[in-house]
Amino acid sequence: MRRSLRVRGFPALATSYAINELGDNLGVIALAILVLDRTGSALAVTALFIAGKFVPAFAAPALTAALDHRSVSRVLPALYALEAGAFAGLAAIADAFWLPAILAFAFADGLLALTARGLSRGAIAAVLTPHDALREGNALINVVFAVMSAAGPVLAGLIVHEWSVATALWLDAGSFLAVALLLLASARSLPEPAAGPRERWRARVRDGLSYVRGHPIAGRLIAGQAVAILFFTLIIPIEVVYAKETLSSTSLGFGILIASWGAGILLGSALFARMRTAPLGTLVLISTAAIGAAYAIMAGAPTLLIACLGSVVGGTGNGVQWVAVMTALQEAVEERYQARTAGLLESAAAAVPGVGYIIGGVLTATVSPRLAYAVSALGVGVVVLIWARRPIVPRRAVPVGEH
Repeated sequence: MRRSLRVRGFPALATSYAINELGDNLGVIALAILVLDRTGSALAVTALFIAGKFVPAFAAPALTAALDHRSVSRVLPALYALEAGAFAGLAAIADAFWLPAILAFAFADGLLALTARGLSRGAIAAVLTPHDALREGNALINVVFAVMSAAGPVLAGLIVHEWSVATALWLDAGSFLAVALLLLASARSLPEPAAGPRERWRARVRDGLSYVRGHPIAGRLIAGQAVAILFFTLIIPIEVVYAKETLSSTSLGFGILIASWGAGILLGSALFARMRTAPLGTLVLISTAAIGAAYAIMAGAPTLLIACLGSVVGGTGNGVQWVAVMTALQEAVEERYQARTAGLLESAAAAVPGVGYIIGGVLTATVSPRLAYAVSALGVGVVVLIWARRPIVPRRAVPVGEH
């Protein structure tokens, strides 16, 4: 992974991507605490997640398409500066609480964060691919992403407990402003947009979607991953019920179950970083199957210990699966579609969990958490079988214009 850090422009892009993830998690948790404390309503907290996560996923691909032909050295700093402004606005109104304003700012931040991720992925592919370092760079980002995903909520809880929600939001605003300044300082090392026709944003959205639908690899990867994520996340809302009622465990047991998955993610991230010669297609199929197998183990687990072992297996697959799919997608598509395809994958990952949460809740309420785990295992298995029928990683570069 150190080799990727020597590629000009990548350190700044990797840092910005990592802080985006840290800030996003820190901000969402701090806001969730604020909304729950001020309203006492679970529905209000749900509205926050819909406004900040679910709704932006449908708007972000259009904004990404409108911006991906512009200079990264100008667009990314502007997006992060706007995110800093959004969090500054949230911090300013935290004490004078008004839920509609909180939801509006949360939507703006979610839209900016998803767009920045898509554009960052496109820029990362542009700087690393010529040096044959895309896989190593993605491995590094995957490890940092796992750490930041865990650190964000912990940091948010600590800051809110010791100081206040407003303090957490002001610090978040400062971190995004620092990233904007870092990217401005690194402007000369960032890639220029790929050559292509100048089109209106609606035409660019249609062109990107048409490209994905007609591409022999990209469409199958994005659609398959969207379905896989639906089944991956189906069990998230019911894990606490599974641990405390189905397994007759305690709150500590629930925490251990979640921590087991997190430990697996860190293990999987480390494994992907070391397996640089393993075929990507094989890694995608095995890691996806590992998550499905983990859910099958947990569906029938008689004790918390067996469930935790299954959780480690699933987390390990999780630590490989996303980065393997993203890398396969980046290697399959041509340069001028990198940001739009990566943005579409990021948006799908943000949108479909909402559907999964509903299905998981219904299955648990009507039958049991074990059924929810079993359905997840079955759904993931079907995705693996469909992907295995045809190659999901190109054996050769896709010619320019082939779509």
